[in-house]
Amino acid sequence: MNFYEVDTLSAPDAMFRAQQIAFGPFMFQAAMALRDLGILSALEKHGKLGATARELATELQLPEYGVKVLAEAGLGMGVLLWNEKERRFSITKTGRIIEHDGMTRANMNFVRDVNYRGFAHLQEAVQTGKPSGLVELGDWPTVYHGLASLPPDVRASWLAFDHFYSDGAFARALPIVFHHRPRRLLDVGGNTGRWATRCLAHDPDVEITIADLPRQIEMAQRALEGVEQRHRVAFHGVDLLDPQGMLPTGHDAIWMSQVLDCFSLEDIVSILRRAATVMTPSDNLFILEAYWDRQHREAAAFCVQQTSLYFTCVANGTSQMYHSADVLGCVAEAGLEVAEDIDDVGLSHTLFRCVRRK
Repeated sequence: MNFYEVDTLSAPDAMFRAQQIAFGPFMFQAAMALRDLGILSALEKHGKLGATARELATELQLPEYGVKVLAEAGLGMGVLLWNEKERRFSITKTGRIIEHDGMTRANMNFVRDVNYRGFAHLQEAVQTGKPSGLVELGDWPTVYHGLASLPPDVRASWLAFDHFYSDGAFARALPIVFHHRPRRLLDVGGNTGRWATRCLAHDPDVEITIADLPRQIEMAQRALEGVEQRHRVAFHGVDLLDPQGMLPTGHDAIWMSQVLDCFSLEDIVSILRRAATVMTPSDNLFILEAYWDRQHREAAAFCVQQTSLYFTCVANGTSQMYHSADVLGCVAEAGLEVAEDIDDVGLSHTLFRCVRRK
């Protein structure tokens, strides 16, 4: 769906949007403070009557001045309402979303903990093709090389963001994948083993191999220690950025969930070609990704597009959340073809089932 063919805003609305962008960092930090200091929660408890800044300050044991400036900022952001006569603030629908919605919380924590400081380097990243903002987290070539070494709170927000979107798609994807009765499944970029764990529970006979960076393999092994069927999981350390980094043979299905968005188009073709070399004509390769052109809601397309900037500035400097045509072009160039193309898998994902081209 295309939301971008016509400029529909009136001149005043366009001016207001421009000022929202100008003060975007202020808005973000104010919204985080309203949430994390308990102001939104307190106002929700007060209901339609709302509360004065002084009442909120007393209740939350915060300075009245700080509560007042945050609450007034919340008015312009559409997070709070103002009763002039009673001089009371109350919460809006948007404020309740910020307080309770899982996607919004995962997005906001990811922006604050993983990206915020690094995004001061965005222009440099665009100019150089390198993840210049990664320096704010550590000295690694990509964020994936350092994921296991991130501070616990940063790693938790990274994983929560990643898991929120993938977990929502797994329930729909499982019956599609297992409709083809895979006996040995290769999970490329298996991360912490969440997909593997779901597969073990779904099918009592399937065997899984997780292929990922060696440090990521260590994280997956720790995460799977308490899983009863752990003996059905094998591990294969590989750096997919290395053109010589080969995938293991002997699997009748290959799974790539939110993996290809971590690589440039050139690297995607290389990875898919290497996958094709270990596939037989009857094997399936499943690619699960969120494409901005496949979203039905403007908010979803917006989130997918903005996430691309994380890859540019912090993750690796070369990848993004792609338009579906980009990945379809890579599939064809790698000698594969799409046998099934399924939208609306989970919140925002598309699932391609690929086979070797005849």
